Amino acid sequence: MTNYVRNLRNFCFFSFILFNYLSADNFITNTYNNHGSVGLINMPTARFYDESVHGITLYDGSPDQKITLTSNPYDWFEGSFFYTNIQGKPYPGFEYQDYKDKGFNVKLRLKKEGIFPALAIGLNDFAGTGFYSSEYIVSSYGINNLDIHFGIGWGQLSGTENSIENPFKYINDSFKTRPVRFEGEGGTFNPSQYFSGKKASPFFGLSYVLNDNFLLKFERDTILVNGPRMPYEKRESDYSFGLDYSINNNFSVGASYERGGFLSLKFIYKNNPNSYEKYEYQGPEIKENDDKYTKLIKNLENNGIGVKKITETSKTIGLELTQFIHPNLNLVEEIISEASKKSGINKAIITDIEIANLKAVSEINDVFRINAKTIYERQTTNRVNTVTQAKLRPFFASREEFFKGAFLIENDTEFILRENLFFNVNLKYSLADNFDDFRFPPQYTYPAQVRSDVKQYLKNIDEGILIGRAQLDFHITPKKDHHFMFTGGILEDMFSGVGFEYLNFKENNNYSFGIEIFNVRKRDYNWGFGHLNYENTLITANFFYRNYGLIPFDLKISAGEYLAGDIGSTIEFSRTFSSGVSFGAFATFTDVSTAQFGEGSFDKGIFFNIPIFGNSIAYTWRPLTKDPGARLLRRNTLNDLLVRLKPIN
Repeated sequence: MTNYVRNLRNFCFFSFILFNYLSADNFITNTYNNHGSVGLINMPTARFYDESVHGITLYDGSPDQKITLTSNPYDWFEGSFFYTNIQGKPYPGFEYQDYKDKGFNVKLRLKKEGIFPALAIGLNDFAGTGFYSSEYIVSSYGINNLDIHFGIGWGQLSGTENSIENPFKYINDSFKTRPVRFEGEGGTFNPSQYFSGKKASPFFGLSYVLNDNFLLKFERDTILVNGPRMPYEKRESDYSFGLDYSINNNFSVGASYERGGFLSLKFIYKNNPNSYEKYEYQGPEIKENDDKYTKLIKNLENNGIGVKKITETSKTIGLELTQFIHPNLNLVEEIISEASKKSGINKAIITDIEIANLKAVSEINDVFRINAKTIYERQTTNRVNTVTQAKLRPFFASREEFFKGAFLIENDTEFILRENLFFNVNLKYSLADNFDDFRFPPQYTYPAQVRSDVKQYLKNIDEGILIGRAQLDFHITPKKDHHFMFTGGILEDMFSGVGFEYLNFKENNNYSFGIEIFNVRKRDYNWGFGHLNYENTLITANFFYRNYGLIPFDLKISAGEYLAGDIGSTIEFSRTFSSGVSFGAFATFTDVSTAQFGEGSFDKGIFFNIPIFGNSIAYTWRPLTKDPGARLLRRNTLNDLLVRLKPIN
C-alpha cells in the first residue's frame, strides 16, 4: 500500500470519528465490561449509565483478576478505580506472590446519540503505574435491539497487527513516540503519553439484547498481548465473544471467551440510589379530641421532624423544628406542607430549622417573636437513637493477599443529653476475618507512623467487643451564621483527642468557611482506652463551595497540618443528589516530596456516601495507605450537618 493510500485511509477513518461530533442515546440496555466501564468485553463503548449510578465489577480472567468501583456523578462522566492481581507476574521483592496494581479510569461523553452516533473519549490507568495505560475515542449507535460500536485505541488498546499509523502524528510529531513508565512510578500523571505512540488500533463490536435477561456481545479485541509488562496469553484470534445475564436490576453475571484462548467470568453489582422510591408520608394516629396543633406535632414527629416550639400571630404560624433524618431541604418543606394540610391549618407557616441545635434555616425574625403567642414548647428530655447492622470491613492492596476483610456487627448509639449535647458510641464485634496472618510491616513510615500501621489494629479486630468511637459533641450558635462544635473522646479507630470547629455558614450563600483545631493522641492497638507515644495538634482552615450552575458540584479546599505533621492542602470535588447520595474524589499535596512519598506520589482516592433510613453508608477508597496527607476521620463536621439544608439542583 502506498503512503498516499495509507494516509488517505487513516484520514478518512479519523474524520469519520470526528464527524460524529457534529451530529443526538437511545440504546438503554448496557452492562459494565471486564474493567468496570460501560462497554463490551474488554472494549469500551460510548454508552453511559444515568447520573448517580454506581457499581462494582469483579473479574477473573487471564492473567488479571480485578475489582473495579465505578460511579457516574453525571450522565456524561464515568469514573472508576480498580485494584488488580496480575497472575504470573511476581511482586518485586516478594516473588512468591502475584503483582498487585491499582489505577483510575475516566470516560467522557462528547455527544449524545441522535441522527448520528453517540461519541465518547476515555483514559485508562492514566495516573497509575501504566500497566493498562490506554486512550480511546469510540462511537455507538443503536438499531432496535442491536447496538453497534466503532472506535480507535492507543497504548494498551493498540495491540493488533492490523493497526494503523497514529492519526495524531499529523497534528504534532510528539505523538509519534509513547513514553514508557516503569514499575514503582504509580500515581504520577503523564500527559505526554496520552494518545501517543507509533500505532493505533481500530476496534469494533456489537451487543444484542436477546431478551430482558440476556445480552450478547462480540468485539474485535485490540489489547496489546506481546508487550513487556503484562503476561497475556498468546493471541489466537482478534475476536472475543460474551454473554451477560441480568439476575435483577442490581446484579448480573457474565462469561466471555477472549481472543480465542481462555474463558473469563465477571460479577456485577449496580445501583442507582436516586431511583429509590420517594419518601412516603406517614400518617400518625389521631385522637378525636386532638386540636390542630397537636395534630400538627404528631404529623411532623411521625415523619422524623421534631417540634421544639410553635408560636402564632393572627396570620402566621412559626415552627421551630429539629430534624436529623431527611437528606435535603425540599423534602423537609414537602413534609411540613403536607402536615399542615392534614392538621387543618390554613395560616402561612414560617420556620426555623435546627440540626443539633445549629440554626440552618431562619425565617422567624425578632419582630415576629415579640408579637407572637406561644402555643407549644417542648420540654427537654433525654433521647437515645441506636442502630445495629452488619458491615464489611475490606482491606485492599495487602502484600500478603489480594483481599483481606472482616465481617462485623456494629452498633451506633447516640445519647441526646440536651438539644446541643450528644454522646456517640460505636462498638464493633468481628464475626469472621482473615487479618491474623498480616506479617509485613509498612515500607514507608515518613514523616511519622499514623496510618501505615493499620494492620496492627486489624490483627486485633477479633478480640471481643471493640470501641470504635466514644465521643461527646457540644454545638452552639452564639450568633446568627456563626457555629461552633466542641468535641472530645475517642474520635475514630486510631485516634483520641479534643478540639473544636468553627464554621461561618449563611443559608443564602453557596459558600462557607471555617477552622478546626484538634489535639490528638494515637490509640493502642488493642482498641482500648490506652495510647501510644504519639501526639499532635492539628490546625486546618476549610472552604466549602456549592455550585448551582450548568454543572452542579460541591468543592472543599482544606489547608493546614496533617496527622503526621506534614503541611499541605486537600482538594475535594463531589456531586450530591437530592436523595443525599454523593460521589467524589480528592487529592492531597503536602511538603512531603514525591521521592519521600514513594509509589503513588501523593495521597488520593474516591469516596461515596449513601444515606439509608437516616443512617449513611460511607466509604473512601484510596490506592495506598500511607502516612503523608493523613486526616482525622471525624464522625461529623459542621458543614456535613448543615449543608443538607441547602438546596440542590
